[in-house]
Amino acid sequence: MRGLLATSIGVTCAAALALPLTPPADAATVRPAPATKTVPTGTTRATSPDTPTTPTLPDLPGSTQSLPLTSLTGDRALGGTGADQGLPRRDVRHFSLLGVVWDDPAAELHGRVQVRTRPADSAAWSDWQDVETHNADHGADPETSESASGRVRGATAPLWVGDSDGVEIRVHPDTESRTEETGRGTRTRSVAALLPSGLRLELVDPGSATPAHVPAGPPRTGATPPDTTALDTPDAPDPATENTPQNPTDPDAETPETAPETAPETAPETAPEPAPEPASETGSETGSETGSETASGTSSASGPSVSVSASATTGMSAETRAASAANTPLAPLGATEIPALDRPGTERELFSLRAAELTEAQRAKPYIGPRPSIVTRRGWGADENLREKRFVYTTKVKAAFVHHTASGNSYKCSQAASVIRGIYRYHVKSMGWRDIGYNFLVDKCGKIYEGRAGGVAKPVLGAHTLGFNTNSMGIAVLGTFTSAKPNSATVNAVARLTAWKLGLFGANPKGKTYLKSAGGNLYAKGKNVRLNVISGHRDGFATECPGKQLYGKLGSARSTSASYQGR
Repeated sequence: MRGLLATSIGVTCAAALALPLTPPADAATVRPAPATKTVPTGTTRATSPDTPTTPTLPDLPGSTQSLPLTSLTGDRALGGTGADQGLPRRDVRHFSLLGVVWDDPAAELHGRVQVRTRPADSAAWSDWQDVETHNADHGADPETSESASGRVRGATAPLWVGDSDGVEIRVHPDTESRTEETGRGTRTRSVAALLPSGLRLELVDPGSATPAHVPAGPPRTGATPPDTTALDTPDAPDPATENTPQNPTDPDAETPETAPETAPETAPETAPEPAPEPASETGSETGSETGSETASGTSSASGPSVSVSASATTGMSAETRAASAANTPLAPLGATEIPALDRPGTERELFSLRAAELTEAQRAKPYIGPRPSIVTRRGWGADENLREKRFVYTTKVKAAFVHHTASGNSYKCSQAASVIRGIYRYHVKSMGWRDIGYNFLVDKCGKIYEGRAGGVAKPVLGAHTLGFNTNSMGIAVLGTFTSAKPNSATVNAVARLTAWKLGLFGANPKGKTYLKSAGGNLYAKGKNVRLNVISGHRDGFATECPGKQLYGKLGSARSTSASYQGR
């Protein structure tokens, strides 16, 4: 995710970093005995590095410790500039994921961020690890309500370090070559780049609580699950009928799309669109704004009937119920997993979900891959009280952008849900986004997870590819794939997911399409850009994401995805 930035001044990285005067990484540190076994919760913010932190936002499970960075006394002989910031090693409450944030989201961090941590079950400190500093290529599109909320902050990518209770960090600015005119002529000297103001280290505890298990049931050949005891179930939000514009008098406001979709691509390429298709916002604070609760527990009007037992939703908050209800056409309310469907069942579900939008060609020959199994937000333990309540939709899904999270590859598959909870909390509480940015996530074992809330079969507006979030979806593979190669299970999962989701909207995984740029460092606002239907993040923004190795596998993913669709 490192942005490829062009500047008018030469930027060179320092040969060495200023090393704080601390013991070597392998030196053991004796922990003070904890005063209590109680685990604090919520978001804490220290007024100075040595000020004890106290919980201020009880938004559990999980917590965030936010520690301001201070100047470090660098050894200039080792490359220090005196401009380094960081924190000497210290004991902290348990955390598993970290990142650095700063005040201005438009500011870039030109420098190197390194951390080392102490595992909670060991006295030995880790080696220094780099944190990916360029993360501005992710986020909501410019001039949207999410980007203009006033809560968004600049940030590095998150780094997963596992259960830890000690941390040390150093931020070393790049050096810039500046030319100056003096009485003796022109001279060039190296100076430290200015670091963004308000640098803070965010330590995220993703929490360990998991929801009560609600089985998804065995894979089905149809979309209707077996009948059980009925329970009141709110209808899922329907963007085609329930959208409400933010400001009907504002021509640039996000407004609902009422026109039907155009015919699917019959050739690998479609013509440029004359105008961008606006995103729409749907209120769904409790589920009652976008549907009605009935005694029979039905799903949305276009979906099949779904009935669940009362025990399945015991203790669900209104926000949890709303997020789950968005998927009730596919699985019972409160389900932790949406089960896989075979091809005949997926085709029947397509006709049920999108009958009004299908063309005659799609009705005669629907190109869609079998629906894969998807772990829901309830399945990975999302705290629905963290996100904004509304669901926001775009018009359709014409393209899929593939990302890597750049959070490291040290996690185990059994920890994937914790990694996702950590990223979710980092995106919302630390970076100021309305929800996790990605629409879907995939782990190293090939398991697929629901991302941003609003329904996996719906065109949920994400914050994944700056400038191209409208009419697209973002798929993030957990890990860093700059040099590490993704395994076949991961690539196949991307293919299975895109074959199904793109198939819902008539898109050919091997084809091309046009998206209108909302503005970025690669394409100007308003430009119609011809892209692969399955693209890498770097195709829409000058960045290294999704890493060289994962990007090199996208050709295989396109072919496999098209094959799953029957093309």
